[in-house]
Amino acid sequence: MGLWFAFLRGINLGKRQVKMAELRACLEEAGFTAVKTVVASGNVRFAAAGKAETIKAQLEKLIEARFGFAVGVVLRSEAEMRAMLEGHPFASLDPGADVARHVVLFDQPLPAGVTLDSLPGHTKILRIDRREIYIAGYRQPNGRYTEGIEAVLKPLYARLGKGALDTARNWNTMEKMLA
Repeated sequence: MGLWFAFLRGINLGKRQVKMAELRACLEEAGFTAVKTVVASGNVRFAAAGKAETIKAQLEKLIEARFGFAVGVVLRSEAEMRAMLEGHPFASLDPGADVARHVVLFDQPLPAGVTLDSLPGHTKILRIDRREIYIAGYRQPNGRYTEGIEAVLKPLYARLGKGALDTARNWNTMEKMLA
């Protein structure tokens, strides 16, 4: 039995509502154990036996059956989560900077050698790993932090095509997932 972390793509937007208590119950009824949701944006930690591909497919099937719409799931093992956190992807940031830390999680490996340009003073690509991109969004005059992320990622999305599955999370949420 391993510890797994699922990040649901595009829920609690418009009519795609998933209450975390109901998601927790759905997984528990299916036999998953130690189920815990973290914030209301589709982050769930649980214990399960099996391979990642099997667990991911099972989650997507369960969620669609329970909530009535398909939801993409990006899955990480406990070892992968620990490696992300222990890799200190934001260590190069000035601790006093007014910045939001984000990670974009991909379901499949990114193309080898992929690079992305930062927007100086706005959105900075800190690191690109096999299935993650770490981004710092600096506070802008309008008070927002993340407006440049889409522009920075647009060339990558054009290269990956429409079938790519990803979801972004605030780094604070990622830190809470292992707590």
